[in-house]
Amino acid sequence: MISVEFGAKVMFTIPILGGIPVTDTVVVSWFIVAFLGILFWLGGRKLKNIPEGLQNVLEIVLDFISSFVTDVTGPKGEVIIPYIGTVALYLIAANIIGAFGISPPTRDINIAGSLAVLTMFYVIYSSIRARGFKGWLKSFTEPLSIILPFKILDLFTRPLSLAVRLFGNIMAGFIIMELVKGFVPVILPSFLSIYFDFFDGVIQAVVFSLLTVMYVNEGIEKME
Repeated sequence: MISVEFGAKVMFTIPILGGIPVTDTVVVSWFIVAFLGILFWLGGRKLKNIPEGLQNVLEIVLDFISSFVTDVTGPKGEVIIPYIGTVALYLIAANIIGAFGISPPTRDINIAGSLAVLTMFYVIYSSIRARGFKGWLKSFTEPLSIILPFKILDLFTRPLSLAVRLFGNIMAGFIIMELVKGFVPVILPSFLSIYFDFFDGVIQAVVFSLLTVMYVNEGIEKME
């Protein structure tokens, strides 16, 4: 009989505000953030005009992210590159970490939901910065006032869609991999991991990032 625990597990409780439970997915997220922070600190602490080693690799990654964003938004989207890059790199690391025997934090709906809500707040912030507060409010009635209820509903359905898509795909892959490991503990899991942990994990990070770029671009694009 195979027994697999799919939900997030509480690792410890912070003794404030009545006790704040910290799950394994949060701890893994902290590890990923620390790892990426140290990696970029090491790559950027001694910058050279002709990059080499880690600096060269990181510049290639950043150039790719920059092209990824500006191909959709044009030059006006350069200001959102730091946010998109941060989210994309976190998601790639979080989604593929399962290949190393660590449960991906994005299998937790709370993590996926938090990223989606944060993203939508960033979309709103970007739109207000580009249009002004009055311009942002006016965008809810463009091009016709009748679409106002749908634009308001859109503020809630978009983060829900982002969260469910990310959580559903990662959780499905995690469940399949755990079941396969239970029935066939050798060889087969290694092959399936290439798809579920690497390929699908990167695809989901790209999809989440692309939708974010499209939402921001729509918000900062002023109506003629």
